[in-house]
Amino acid sequence: MEKHKTGISRRRFISGSAALAGTAMLYNPLLAAEPAAKKIRMGIVGGRFGRSFQWHEHPNCIVEAVSDLRPERKKALMETYQCSKSYPSLEEMVKDKSVDAIGVFTEGPNHVKHAIECMKHGKHVISAVPACWGSVEEAEKLMEAVKKYGMTYMMAETSYYQQFIISVRKMYEKGDFGELYYCESEYQHDGLDTLYIEDGKRTWRYGVAPMHYPTHCTAHITGITGERLTEVVCHGWGDDSQYLKDNVYNNPFHNESAFFKTSKGNSFRVNIWWKGAHLGGERANWIGTDMSFYADNGRSGPSLVKKSGEMGKDDAGFVQSRPKLEDYDQPEWWDTDMLPEPLRHNSGHHGSHTFLTHEFIDALVKERKPAVDIYEALAYTVPGIIAHESALRGGELLKIPQFST
Repeated sequence: MEKHKTGISRRRFISGSAALAGTAMLYNPLLAAEPAAKKIRMGIVGGRFGRSFQWHEHPNCIVEAVSDLRPERKKALMETYQCSKSYPSLEEMVKDKSVDAIGVFTEGPNHVKHAIECMKHGKHVISAVPACWGSVEEAEKLMEAVKKYGMTYMMAETSYYQQFIISVRKMYEKGDFGELYYCESEYQHDGLDTLYIEDGKRTWRYGVAPMHYPTHCTAHITGITGERLTEVVCHGWGDDSQYLKDNVYNNPFHNESAFFKTSKGNSFRVNIWWKGAHLGGERANWIGTDMSFYADNGRSGPSLVKKSGEMGKDDAGFVQSRPKLEDYDQPEWWDTDMLPEPLRHNSGHHGSHTFLTHEFIDALVKERKPAVDIYEALAYTVPGIIAHESALRGGELLKIPQFST
């Protein structure tokens, strides 16, 4: 397969709150591809999360090779993808000239290192989240590598393709919200500390800062409207847990709550919480002038609130409009022609995995940019890095660096 040229122009790194036009809406990533003769030969590294995709089911994809440092996980990858070729490490697999692209599903702090290693050897990359880890310098390093090597890069952000997110994106494109002026998103994961220790050793997740894992939330606004997050105030909460006293990240927080300003001057509130008596899961609410969308609250499904002309009074006797509340019958978008026939089944993270599988392969086959390309990936990831810094400074208002074409 010939090296794919992305056509990305020189990056401008901008500090401040400059409003940037988003790229999310330039291409409709949900259009299904017709099966073509071209086949993408994938290599998969990371035998835990890496097993949860459908590369072997896509009509334009072949799983050529797999790799994991742990023999049992490497074997599991081979069984999942019915692949007979394996390598003991990523460093060995990237030398395989028959591999066109590699799925990097390794530990978070190594995503940039591993993605660059793949691109350096002429491989396209789809990476697990986040795109980079803990510093703007890492973001710049990844961006420069994408430019230097000219390979396609995509971040596998599940929140871009959650079933209710696909619905909200369609509503936004039709103008159903009127002016969408506010969004709030939550990623709550009490019990994450069970992954901090494995076989008596600390894992990379030990004491991880909540806002260093922001993309499940930030995709809920940037992946809908294309808005960039330009400034933030964030506060954190922690206790006397040993996890917060000696982690390699110097992170003192279990939970972080951030309030962002967008490039359109709108508000976006994010809670990422690892501890507490909360509902758990990933959800968001979008509030507009004509209509709002409320995602699942744990007891009922999603609902719509529509503005009506009917007037009433609140419990204090003041006049107010009566909102029209409707249950929303969530479509199963994975069971439509948005996907090739073999991928039309439910999958992980609210049905998003088959969409991520298709989007990456289809982008390579058609030689186009994927929906969550390097610019989108950094627009989702970097705001969390700055939010955590704000929390460490006691809630100081900080500007968010911007990456643009």
